[in-house]
Amino acid sequence: MKKDKIIYWVTTGLVAVGMLFIAYQYFKDEAMAEAYKHLGFPDFLRVEIGIAKIIGAIVLLVPSFPSKVKEWAYAGFGILFFSAALTHFLLKDPTERVVTPLVFLLMLAVSNVYYSKFAKQNIQNILEPVRSR
Repeated sequence: MKKDKIIYWVTTGLVAVGMLFIAYQYFKDEAMAEAYKHLGFPDFLRVEIGIAKIIGAIVLLVPSFPSKVKEWAYAGFGILFFSAALTHFLLKDPTERVVTPLVFLLMLAVSNVYYSKFAKQNIQNILEPVRSR
């Protein structure tokens, strides 16, 4: 159980910290604005995605958020990482720009698997007294 929690928090922490760092760059790094132009996206999308990354990172890190909200954060990040990898691939960007979002997608998947495992255990703990009656 302790190993599972370590895996969960390491992968979740890496994803969340990565997203917070990148969101910071979205707002402060002029090269990021240029990258969005290179990708053919409007500048307002960079701002929206930056805000979404901050919110999603907070949702993943704070245990008290409801399970449904966390599921939306996982889904949103999953779509974001897949879309980023695909966009970079289609634009024939350097391999590292294609692989990086896929690495984040893998860490997100591991985090989600362990989150689901803990969510099931918590539900079973809640239902156990009811079943024993």
